[in-house]
Amino acid sequence: MILYPAIDLKDGQCVRLLRGAMDQATVFGDDPAEQARQFQNAGCEWLHLVDLNGAISGHPVNGSAIDGILAAVSCPVQLGGGIRDIAIVEHWLERGVARVILGTAAVENPELVHEAATSFPGQIAVGIDARNGRVATRGWVEVTDASATELALSFEDSGVAAVIYTDIDRDGAMQGPNIQATAKLANSLRIPVIASGGISTLSDVSALRSCGAPLDGVIVGRALYSGAVDLAEALATADGQIPS
Repeated sequence: MILYPAIDLKDGQCVRLLRGAMDQATVFGDDPAEQARQFQNAGCEWLHLVDLNGAISGHPVNGSAIDGILAAVSCPVQLGGGIRDIAIVEHWLERGVARVILGTAAVENPELVHEAATSFPGQIAVGIDARNGRVATRGWVEVTDASATELALSFEDSGVAAVIYTDIDRDGAMQGPNIQATAKLANSLRIPVIASGGISTLSDVSALRSCGAPLDGVIVGRALYSGAVDLAEALATADGQIPS
């Protein structure tokens, strides 16, 4: 299981939100490129980036910070937030992003997911962010009637590389992940699933690794920045070097 450290970008800074609320952002640094470099030097195989302003506005906003990160590291990067047409998908892949995450577009324009996954095999992920099992879009501001599982299954044969599942009510709250919902989703799909939201201890990482579903990875944010989780130990736990 791959551990993805999260770099959430708001106004060019590294932040963490509480349950997706933009007005409850904690700033953890004003040099995203240096933060990315530190994660890579610590042994991280991937980085998870989110353009938070972009997710709200519907178009890329933190482009300079993202370009700085891409220039600073050699490890692969996945990026979400404000990517809602094929031109922006292509732009970021050409800039060096390894995997683009489509979230709002997956609900509002599923044809884009199919087109992108066909055009760029292995480089498109679907971000499914849910409140009480229902998918939220546009920076988690709007909650739809679509269930997370139904949405994920609709892309089963599209060639999507991964589904990134976030339980919004757990995100940034340091209350533990929704292991049951994550495992249920992963066991319903052939698409690899990456878990996100609520990881606050090493035990959470261990529990996801042994949840009974073949998770591809786990995204950890606030717990790393606050020091609640040691990155080296988390990497070892996700990799199975520390027994569950």
